[in-house]
Amino acid sequence: MRRTLIASGATAALAAALAVVPAASASAAPDTSCMRAGIATLKSVGLFSAVAEGGLPIETAVFYGVEPREGTDVASLPDPLPLSVVLADHRAGQDSLFKYPWC
Repeated sequence: MRRTLIASGATAALAAALAVVPAASASAAPDTSCMRAGIATLKSVGLFSAVAEGGLPIETAVFYGVEPREGTDVASLPDPLPLSVVLADHRAGQDSLFKYPWC
C-alpha cells in the first residue's frame, strides 16, 4: 500500500510538472526575426565574418546604436561577446540584455 501511494504521488508530481512545461514554452517563442535583422546588420556593415571569428566588442555594438537594458551589468559580460551569445540575446526578445535598434 505504501509503495502504491509513493508511486501515485510521484506520478502526480511528474504530471503536474509536465503540464507546466508546454505553457512556458509556448509563451516564450524565440524572436528569430530580430536575430535575422541582427545578422543582416552585421553583414551590411561588413562585420559578420569578424564577429563570427572573434566576437563583437561591446563598444562596437554601442557605436551602432545597441543599448544595454536597465539592469544589465555590462561589466560582468565577456568582451568581446561571442557570436553565439549575440544571436541568443537577439532571440530573447524583451528578456534580452540589450535593446537593438533594428528589432
